[in-house]
Amino acid sequence: MTTRSTQPAGGALLLSEMKEFAGFPKATQRYIRRSLDIAFGRRDALDCWARDEGEAASIRAQGRLYKQLDALRMQVPDDSGLDTIDPFMGLLITLTAFDLGQDRIPNFAAFRFLYERLLGAAARPWLPAAFCAAAALPHLHPDRRRLLLQSISESAATAPGWSNREAVFWPEWVEKVDMADAA
Repeated sequence: MTTRSTQPAGGALLLSEMKEFAGFPKATQRYIRRSLDIAFGRRDALDCWARDEGEAASIRAQGRLYKQLDALRMQVPDDSGLDTIDPFMGLLITLTAFDLGQDRIPNFAAFRFLYERLLGAAARPWLPAAFCAAAALPHLHPDRRRLLLQSISESAATAPGWSNREAVFWPEWVEKVDMADAA
């Protein structure tokens, strides 16, 4: 597997990732921040993100699934040998299917943005396959499957190599500040 190490200047990369995140719908931005909070224990996800009992149940289910992320990070194959992908891809597709089933990840770009942060740059070559596999599963409505599968560009699906640089922008929830208190 080929990797590219071309790295733009840190500030330019940070701005590029921030701009990409800002281009996602608000519900997607919220889901990405929530997912990162759950994955890395940044705060009490139920307290911060649950608006109703349905969302609380979703957060609890996501927390149970995301407990497997540490093991998944350690299983990222370092080459394209078919003998090393079985345990990794099975779990990655399961997690991807859950996230796509929450109906907050509208396209491959948002999925890639989230999973590059959940798993790191080493998982980048495996993301198109996991996305396509999970997006084609029957638990999604056929119209949703079509939109998801159409969202992955030919260049993303057939890339000859992937960058090995880690993500630099990590979106977080920022509490609103009363301007009177900020002065």
